[in-house]
Amino acid sequence: MSDIERLKKEKPPFDIIDDIHVYAREGVIDPEWLDMLKWYGVYPQKPQEDGFLMMRVKVPGASFSSDTLREIASISDDYARGTLDVSDRQAFQFHWLTIDKIPTIFERLEKVGLHTRGACGDTVRAVIASPLAGLDAAEVLNVDPIARDLDRELSGNPAFGDLPRKFKISITGSPELEGIHLINDIGFLAHEVDGKVGFDVWVGGGLGAVAFLAQRLGVFVAPEEVVEVAMAIAGAYRDHGYRVNRKKSRLKYLLKDLGTEKFRELVETDYLKRPMTSGPAAPVARFGGNDVLGVRDQLGGGHYVVVATTVGRISPEKARALADLADRYGDGTLRNTPFQNMLIPGVQDPDALSAELAALGLAPDTGMRGTTIACTGTQFCRLALTETKARTAGLIDHLEAGGLALPQLPVTINLTGCSNACTRYQVADLGFMGSLRKNAEGVEEEAYQVHLAGGIGQAQRLGNKLKGVVLAKDLNSYTAAVLADYEANAQPDELFVDFADRVGHEHFQPDVVLTAAREVVTA
Repeated sequence: MSDIERLKKEKPPFDIIDDIHVYAREGVIDPEWLDMLKWYGVYPQKPQEDGFLMMRVKVPGASFSSDTLREIASISDDYARGTLDVSDRQAFQFHWLTIDKIPTIFERLEKVGLHTRGACGDTVRAVIASPLAGLDAAEVLNVDPIARDLDRELSGNPAFGDLPRKFKISITGSPELEGIHLINDIGFLAHEVDGKVGFDVWVGGGLGAVAFLAQRLGVFVAPEEVVEVAMAIAGAYRDHGYRVNRKKSRLKYLLKDLGTEKFRELVETDYLKRPMTSGPAAPVARFGGNDVLGVRDQLGGGHYVVVATTVGRISPEKARALADLADRYGDGTLRNTPFQNMLIPGVQDPDALSAELAALGLAPDTGMRGTTIACTGTQFCRLALTETKARTAGLIDHLEAGGLALPQLPVTINLTGCSNACTRYQVADLGFMGSLRKNAEGVEEEAYQVHLAGGIGQAQRLGNKLKGVVLAKDLNSYTAAVLADYEANAQPDELFVDFADRVGHEHFQPDVVLTAAREVVTA
């Protein structure tokens, strides 16, 4: 067993909360148990020897009040040196924390309906809940109550505190607008079959160094069965998932070996004690959620407005300003999206709100500022090999300056600092995975491997890893050249993945694109 498996056997993982309070009083963390703090969303921050911590905060149902956002901003100011990120799992993330402040932060979060139980660790992570729940006309079911039930029953539940690895769940009532189910261990998609609303269930999705898209379980689950089915699948994974090699411990490997039919039989026979109803597939999301941007008509009247944060980074000052705008123009609530953006519902005067958002640098954006995500990177992450946030924000600035940030159809750019896929580079139109390469002088340079034309929308596929790399210094040039090519040569209504397939993936090899770009500059 790995060391973490040994520790989990010595102490139930969620019991680490008692130790956290001891560490806080003493100001010192036992290094042997440091990684167990993840079960409460707390990680060591790079450089680990400095003793600073980062924290992920779960947002049940993805929705929160304006006062909650103000409290998040205050926590950032008080303990996190003003750092505040929105993650692609709808969480908030702080940096620069110290152990002595962690219990106080927990208390402040609980008072506003947020928590960190299971935000990390080998347990049920944040449930990605449709940010459009109750808002969009395409919805067949408002999944907010079920999403909150899933969080309440599975987050911090000792029965699922010792899973082989992390376990992720998503749920949506608008399958034609969201495709996140493909990259989660369980994905619930509501749709209507013969006049009844239920859920198509997908299992075994997961990215990382070896990526798998989820597979249909072939069932039609009633809304009142969702929590029971989720617990049964998690239980089957807990008891049958692999534990010897952590690199092969995710549910996707068990599914690969068993197949969906045998896994379904295992869940039904040993956990549910009954068969599930079989059913057809739910509709496919054409853009995988990336078309849900800007100002949109809201079900029942009014509008909801999606705010592009730019790679998830937002200051406490802007967070407070957003809270004020949500009160003044909306219904006093906000939501986080799986694309590092935020959403204000209940807006009656979107033009006035848009003008105020523009003044904050947060104007509703239907371009690539809203479809581009980036991980934490070397600024804080121990595993990252490259810088990400500032570089990606600079890339978007570069594309906008060149008039390339408003493609004819949504285009996704996902950039991550290592192979762990925290920002799912394998399912983007342009996915960039951070790496290091030695130049002719033997000096290491930051570079990115390109994964082309993946998608969680209509394409439902992993990107093709291209030969060669794009050096960090060439990232802007490479991306701009690819998008200029798409803009000039795509057929009407042609998705980027279809364009890439039509012209051939070798057309986008880094050396090919950058050589052509240099020839244009010197011509």
